[in-house]
Amino acid sequence: MTEYGSFPGARPRRLRTTPTMRRMVAETRLHPADLILPAFVREGIDEPVAISAMPGVYQHTLDTLRKAAVEAVEAGISGIMLFGVPEEAKKDAAGTAGTDPDGILQVALRAVREEVGDDLIVMSDLCLDEFTDHGHCGVLDSEGRVDNDATLERYAEMAQVQADAGAHVVGPSGMMDGQVGVIRDALDGIGREDVSILAYTVKYSSAFFGPFREAVGSSLKGDRKTYQQDPANSREALRELALDLAEGADMVMVKPAGPYLDILADVARHTDVPVAAYQISGEYAMVEAAAEKGWIDREKAILETLTGIKRAGAQMTLTYWAVEAARMLR
Repeated sequence: MTEYGSFPGARPRRLRTTPTMRRMVAETRLHPADLILPAFVREGIDEPVAISAMPGVYQHTLDTLRKAAVEAVEAGISGIMLFGVPEEAKKDAAGTAGTDPDGILQVALRAVREEVGDDLIVMSDLCLDEFTDHGHCGVLDSEGRVDNDATLERYAEMAQVQADAGAHVVGPSGMMDGQVGVIRDALDGIGREDVSILAYTVKYSSAFFGPFREAVGSSLKGDRKTYQQDPANSREALRELALDLAEGADMVMVKPAGPYLDILADVARHTDVPVAAYQISGEYAMVEAAAEKGWIDREKAILETLTGIKRAGAQMTLTYWAVEAARMLR
């Protein structure tokens, strides 16, 4: 006994007694509006193509992409991020299919905007890797290195055609120095001050991108370590953040999400613009594979990973479970 009564006097378990009590005192709440669906659209197919390393995820036709966008609206999520997969014969060293107004990504942007209008924020991956025959995120110099400044010229053109095709938001993911500023100038130069930039501010050279390579039909040989960030570094992320904000980023993102929750929390503490995180293909595949083996409860694991990402500071999460998770939450 103590002067305060029975020991222990403080009993945190009192606030865990029932589901209703736990819900009432929850510090972090997931909502469908937090979620954004990444989606792949492939040129030259008549039916969706399953991605073997990502069960339940497909390369869409234009028709099935339209349906996926409608489902996203009905589920109450906020956005869709489009990735184009061109026919192999259309890839070249400069990624010209990525800036062709009639290229697959621009056609898909127009189709989705036609289908859902402003009911869904239509985002576009702004990068050359899907469209180059070498698979890198930029053009190469005479020695086979990614040429930063020459690539920026391509990004400027890409931003303009994506805006013209209907993107509400462009997402430059190539990690070129100066990309946000060049894209902002390019958009403003054609009177598209209304188009937002979701900067891939922090993008690590990660082993967890593996299944994505299949999803976009990547032609990459080698790696992207000269432009994506080293997983060993953290302070560098805040430097990238400061640069992107100075160049005019409207929103910033950390990618991958799960292995970099510490980085996500740091970024969220150091900015007043909206912060996103991308739960990438390898994160998705691990949960799906473990669930298939019966080793984890799939639905609980999905919501737990998404809760952790939000708790770390993400206001928006790109996840391949976006529609399914939204339905669970509703």
